[in-house]
Amino acid sequence: MISQPTHNNRVFGVTGWKNSGKTLLVTSLVAEFTRRGFKVSTVKHAHHDFDIDKPGADSYRHREAGASEVALVSGRRWALMHELREEEEPSLDEILNRLAPCDLVLIEGYKREAHPKIEARRLQARKSEPLAPKDPNILAIATDHPLSGETLPVFDLNDIPAMADFISKTVGLTTLLEPETTQ
Repeated sequence: MISQPTHNNRVFGVTGWKNSGKTLLVTSLVAEFTRRGFKVSTVKHAHHDFDIDKPGADSYRHREAGASEVALVSGRRWALMHELREEEEPSLDEILNRLAPCDLVLIEGYKREAHPKIEARRLQARKSEPLAPKDPNILAIATDHPLSGETLPVFDLNDIPAMADFISKTVGLTTLLEPETTQ
């Protein structure tokens, strides 16, 4: 039995092989959606050991001492770091449930998760095997080179407004910017 998501945020993903342009695409889409007046959050899946904390920092020392979670809080931002220790990596749904309400969550990576996605393809990507044929959740392709015989919608990797329109339509996000009125 497939569990239904319990979060209330609209989600859309960007997937692709390493060096396919995922991060640039996500950051460009964030800028476009925020320009349109939407509140956007992101989730990025990292496949390797990463750290947002530096050795010697107080928060790093808290984690090294054994703290399960460390919150860093200032007048400008806050961050919560959670050490998994011997726990399994949390599911995407568990992470989405931790996010504050927003208009849209853009997800980078998570190739195997069942949310709507655009596949990024670049000639310089580590692999060139298309992901879409094996993933029914990939609804469109963003590419830097011509594709032939593709049945899904294909966008130029730099056509951010068109992809934002596609994502908006797909997730049911209506525009927040008021049309100019004439008096």
